[in-house]
Amino acid sequence: MDARPVRCGAMNEAQTKIAIVTGAGSGIGRAVALELARGGWSLALAGRRTEALEETAALTKSDDVLCVRTDVAVQEDVAALFAAARDRFGRLDLLFNNAGTFGPGGVPLDELPYEAWRHVVDTNLNGAFLCAQAAFRQMKGQSPQGGRIINNGSISAQVPRPHSVAYTATKHAMTGLTKSLSLDGRPYRIATSQIDIGNAATDMTEQMQRGILQANGQLAAEPAMEVADVARTVRHMAELPLEANVQFATVMATNMPFIGRG
Repeated sequence: MDARPVRCGAMNEAQTKIAIVTGAGSGIGRAVALELARGGWSLALAGRRTEALEETAALTKSDDVLCVRTDVAVQEDVAALFAAARDRFGRLDLLFNNAGTFGPGGVPLDELPYEAWRHVVDTNLNGAFLCAQAAFRQMKGQSPQGGRIINNGSISAQVPRPHSVAYTATKHAMTGLTKSLSLDGRPYRIATSQIDIGNAATDMTEQMQRGILQANGQLAAEPAMEVADVARTVRHMAELPLEANVQFATVMATNMPFIGRG
């Protein structure tokens, strides 16, 4: 699938902070895009559905948004995304590395099709790597040098749910990616963070509010928090000076069964 830029507004030269947000067509990605726009950021929005990206762009009420249809698991799409953002804005200050998928829910490990495993790994891990590598390359080479990468992990990067082997494995791998990027980025003023999110109210987590399998084998509904609370946290992390970094942050619904899970 070719990455295709769509101009969603005229560029505003007064806005100087530039962000790429992947998975920006819905959920956490959309909420973060809206919050960054409120803070005056210029945005390149990436996702697999052009119509959804254009909806997000319209909701930002910003004149400085670029929409690029992108499958982050496709190397050529990622290259086209970063080239389009560079051509439009000239530099990159933030990558919110957000695109991801749960994969098939409730499937026991021994019944999980290999194709489903590969799809989750290609999206959540390989896609995150490709975007991080492209951002790192651009931030290292631009002047002034540097920028910030914020990876969307998950509380599953810390504690798994039942029947979530592919998702959990990729989110544990995301932590290793974050740490390696943090270390390798030091000489180039590239700061990398990870935000682990638990039960933000999005379409992807709707099942949790109706009832989801717990470690003890029972089904239980879980509380959720507003996705805007996640977005405000990401913006706080993004707007720190590069000399400061929130290395890891966990933002979750206060009463969800995470601490003491099991």
